Amino acid sequence: MNLAYLSLGSNIEPESNLRRAAGLLARVGEVRVVSGVYETAPVGLADQPNFMNAAVLLATPLSAAELKYRELARIERQLKRERTANKYAPRTIDVDISLFNHDILTLGQRAIPDPAILMMAHIAVPLADLDPDYVHPLTGETLAAIAARLRSQTPLKLRQDVTLRQREA
Repeated sequence: MNLAYLSLGSNIEPESNLRRAAGLLARVGEVRVVSGVYETAPVGLADQPNFMNAAVLLATPLSAAELKYRELARIERQLKRERTANKYAPRTIDVDISLFNHDILTLGQRAIPDPAILMMAHIAVPLADLDPDYVHPLTGETLAAIAARLRSQTPLKLRQDVTLRQREA
């Protein structure tokens, strides 16, 4: 089994879309851990709603390429993700592979580990929730150390009223 550390983000009906994405991921593999949900100001295009970001640790038999191009693409289509020329535009869902096992890969134009882990608190902090002692394959830093450094530079609000787990009836 491979361990995929996935970053999720949404600012169009984010509570519903993040929860739905986590549910759809459970059909692709075993969702082992989910992070807290964090609210952050948008990056790159300020005139839009705040984002909610989270992370999921998924155990899957799929390769990184199969996961990205087949399953994550399907989930984004199912949740009506519209890609535009502006990569900072509002979105129903964004699901990216941030880490895959301890591998160093390139899938299309995406590098894994995702370079954003080292620059953006809204990526690093939820990943650190999943596995704070995970050692970044390129820097040797733990996710906890990376998250602590970035958290001091960027305000994040933990949304304790939002969870990726389905509520019990």
